[in-house]
Amino acid sequence: MINTYKYNNETWVDIDHGTPEEIHEIMNTYNVHPLVAKELTSRTPKQRLEFHEGYIYCILHFPAFKHTHSDEKNQEVDFVIGKNVLITARYDTIDALHKFGKVLEVKEILEKKNGYLPSHSIFVGMLHELYGSLFEELEYIENLTENITSKIFKGEEKKMVISLSEVTRTLLDFKKVTDGHHEILEMLKHRGKEMFGESFWSEMELVTLEYLKINTAIRSNLDTLHELRDTNNSLLTNKQNETVIQLTVINFIILPLNVIAFIFSMRTEGMPIISNPNAFWIIIGIMLTSAAITLAYVIHKKWA
Repeated sequence: MINTYKYNNETWVDIDHGTPEEIHEIMNTYNVHPLVAKELTSRTPKQRLEFHEGYIYCILHFPAFKHTHSDEKNQEVDFVIGKNVLITARYDTIDALHKFGKVLEVKEILEKKNGYLPSHSIFVGMLHELYGSLFEELEYIENLTENITSKIFKGEEKKMVISLSEVTRTLLDFKKVTDGHHEILEMLKHRGKEMFGESFWSEMELVTLEYLKINTAIRSNLDTLHELRDTNNSLLTNKQNETVIQLTVINFIILPLNVIAFIFSMRTEGMPIISNPNAFWIIIGIMLTSAAITLAYVIHKKWA
């Protein structure tokens, strides 16, 4: 499916799960190189940037965990950036692009010069929207982290080990994908200046700063998760140590009882008390007294 939007003198052609026939039509209409057109028909595993005569071809992946409509966690957008035309190809329903398209459709919003859309290109405004959606994804991860923190301090340390690992893995995947953006944005900024002028460089500088904020937020969240994992491990270790201490104290109390029971089970001649008709209760009394004395000693030493 192809949707076309116009803003000022610019045109945005959005290809959503484009068919070979639709891609071929775009190739002929906008003079796109056949190899680039072929790339627009399917996903590309790696992000990259290519410079062609009259346009720039760029592939970026955007992590999606909360705003995803499929099992795919990396949403790919292919950009063909010309002077007055932008072609995008995507293979998922991307909420940020859908929202951006709605903005372009509403005339009264377009007429408000409130800085929402850059004056130079639809492409720059689209990047702002896409990076804004990444902040929402990070907020979602931060909420998960806060929930885990709350459960850790409610005594659910053991259950949170897996949850911490899952959130950390998600954030590391997030970082792995977005780390590839920096070099592409820098190259795009400088080469785009040569092709589209000084204003493009200025607008892309703002986009790069927004990306750097995301990168900083990712690293901050990773540091938080690292500290949280250390805290959780410390709490688990303390609990395990307490359990070991409790078992040791129980063994310490039971030890003299085992000795007494062993002595009176030997049944040798001359064994005291055995011939007494109340021998059982006397032995039980000795064992209880021994246990009480041992317990009092443990409490005095503050071992438990």
